[in-house]
Amino acid sequence: MLCGCCERWVGRWRAPGRGESGSPGTIGGVNAQVETVVDLDAIAHNVRVLREYAHGAAVMAVVKADGYNHGAVEVARAALGAGARELGVTTVGEGLALRAAGITAPVLCWLNTVDADYAGAVAGDLEIGVSSPAQLRAVERAAVAAGQTATVTLKVDTGLNRNGVSVTEYPEVLRALRGLVDGEVVRLRAIFSHLAHADEPGHPMVDRQRDRFIEAIALAKEHGLEPELVHLSNSAATLTRPDLRFDMVRPGISVYGLSPIPELGQFGLKPAMTFQAEVALVKKVAAGEGVSYGHRWVAPRDTTIALVPAGYADGVFRSLSGRFEVWLGGARHRSVGRVCMDQFMVDLGDNAGGVREGDRAVLFGGGAGQPHALDWARALDTIDYEVVCAPRGRVVRRYVGTGR
Repeated sequence: MLCGCCERWVGRWRAPGRGESGSPGTIGGVNAQVETVVDLDAIAHNVRVLREYAHGAAVMAVVKADGYNHGAVEVARAALGAGARELGVTTVGEGLALRAAGITAPVLCWLNTVDADYAGAVAGDLEIGVSSPAQLRAVERAAVAAGQTATVTLKVDTGLNRNGVSVTEYPEVLRALRGLVDGEVVRLRAIFSHLAHADEPGHPMVDRQRDRFIEAIALAKEHGLEPELVHLSNSAATLTRPDLRFDMVRPGISVYGLSPIPELGQFGLKPAMTFQAEVALVKKVAAGEGVSYGHRWVAPRDTTIALVPAGYADGVFRSLSGRFEVWLGGARHRSVGRVCMDQFMVDLGDNAGGVREGDRAVLFGGGAGQPHALDWARALDTIDYEVVCAPRGRVVRRYVGTGR
């Protein structure tokens, strides 16, 4: 039982819930104040740039991992609209999600386990990447059970020593595949491989893998297997090694506007993702006062800080604490103190730009003056692929542009 004074205090303190006047509230809901904005026009622009570098070879836009966290379906539509001919994903499930969205273009899924949903892949008319005799037998069983020809693409290991048919098993796979093709159980669509050193265009391993790839194609032809197309180039090779174009190129990160070899430049690509959040609070902090857990940062002078409601639960790495800047109020401002689960702080100094609650802080993007995903990558000793895949949890994705 509360006294009357306490009852009145609690009544004044209680925050309005979602749908009531005042704060919209976010309990149990989505924090729409933190978002990634994906520019579909940038996606389309990047695909057109890649088509120029491909010099007539077809373009397969890689939209695995939900389009590198940009949205696979939306990116796929923009890429196809800009002239990409095919799509690449990792799993059967990712391919079927594209089919469920009404996308009919050729889709290759290349990282499959023995117990993958091959029946679903056959029914969904997906190209199934095969990397072992056991996988080929699993595809055979699914095709026979469905009474439908499966479309198969061979992935050969030319030196990455990751996914792909090994040198020792390749002859066995070719013999088995020849029988399945003759029996119309499977259709051989393509042969492909993946490069280990494409971001080092002059590395001797690139040439070695090219030669091994050509040998693998020749061996398939000796077994009477004629692929409809062959492909080897990822983003880096597409942009720097015209000798590796073959019938099709298979760019991934460059579709999203990030250079696969930053030291060689941007190649005319436009970053498609902007990670931003609304300022929740602006407050004065006196000289000598510490900010955030552990007071790892103490204000050296009277200053103003802005609190941004995005933290490591949203993809803002805790290890970036005090090591990154945001674009806010027409200038860059450095984060101070530890990044928390839900928030971080930036030092506005005398706040000459007049930053207010509700303004947008750009964590990374592609606009003039804005921090870039590559800035985070360098600070974290990683690559910008990981950075754009980081926004998650309460982050809302929003699209701009038409992708045309």
